[in-house]
Amino acid sequence: MAADDDFKPEHIELMKSVLIEHVPHAKAIGLTVVDAKRGQAWLSVPYAENLIGNPETGVIHGGVITSLLDNACGIAVQLALPERMSIATLDLRLDYMKPATPKLDLMAHTHCYKVTKNIAFVRGTAYHTDEEDPIATCVGTFMLAANRAVPMPISPETVDEAMKLLAKNKDGAA
Repeated sequence: MAADDDFKPEHIELMKSVLIEHVPHAKAIGLTVVDAKRGQAWLSVPYAENLIGNPETGVIHGGVITSLLDNACGIAVQLALPERMSIATLDLRLDYMKPATPKLDLMAHTHCYKVTKNIAFVRGTAYHTDEEDPIATCVGTFMLAANRAVPMPISPETVDEAMKLLAKNKDGAA
């Protein structure tokens, strides 16, 4: 990866607000962008009592790890694209290797390794401090330009016909 593909600290700060702030669930679990490169993202979730899945052990709920990896994969995809566009998770497979350790923050590193016309392919790892000692790994696919549907053109005749049909249905239901 060329040095000019690395993001400057001010770009990472901008990503934090653009790519995280509009996702209420990401904000609720404390998700933050730690670092980024072209097609790669490092995110974290701080350990918090409200994220515990099992009060007896203090282990963070697996859904938090899933959310961390899904968001990190989506950000890696956005960082691999030539321009920002809507995306949607098509498939995300997680393999859990061990429970998260209580009281430790979660980290994720994801890499978008292939982008085609319609699909982006990503892999990632959730861990505490050592990426080589994963809590979970994932592979995912994301649909590109997820909201690209173009409305069908409607003629005045079609509108009139639709309005008559609605009126007929309304009168018939009364």
